Amino acid sequence: MPELPDIELYLHALRPRLLHRTIVGVRVAAPFLVRTIDPPVTALAGRTVTGLRRLGKRIVIDTGDIAAVLHLMIAGRLRWLPSGAAIPRRIGLAAIDFEAGTLVVTEAGSTRRASLHMAYGSAGVAALDPGGLEPLDLDLPAFAARLASERHTLKRSLTDPSLFSGIGNAYSDEILHQAKLSPMRLS
Repeated sequence: MPELPDIELYLHALRPRLLHRTIVGVRVAAPFLVRTIDPPVTALAGRTVTGLRRLGKRIVIDTGDIAAVLHLMIAGRLRWLPSGAAIPRRIGLAAIDFEAGTLVVTEAGSTRRASLHMAYGSAGVAALDPGGLEPLDLDLPAFAARLASERHTLKRSLTDPSLFSGIGNAYSDEILHQAKLSPMRLS
């Protein structure tokens, strides 16, 4: 599952390919992927990507006044293919076409969970933010205070997007293993 480090790696790879490039078109092969109707996905065509960032475990493709917020969930992945490439059968969900290439969203497995939300500007993107704190921006006392702010198991507290941004199942296990703590221990 793409989580904070994985999403940052995607962003690192996408910035030179997408930033300041114009979106030629958007093709959706699996309508369930798009979870909002206003603005429409087609509104991205002809707009220039002005920013790429992470929002929790989501990737925000910003064009200034319209943003696409992509959540890959468990089995979602991104592929950079030649311009105009076909969307892969069975696993292909959508494609965002640029002159230099095509960003394809895929999801393996039979359960489709990935989502694409469209939003108007920074206010629309902010409405999609669950409010978790950025773990890499916190010092130890602030992290401990946030972890103890609600009574849950440590695993649930670490993976709660309203408490911490970008930590999911895999990295919560890594954190707890390094700390030599049981995931069942209460915060």
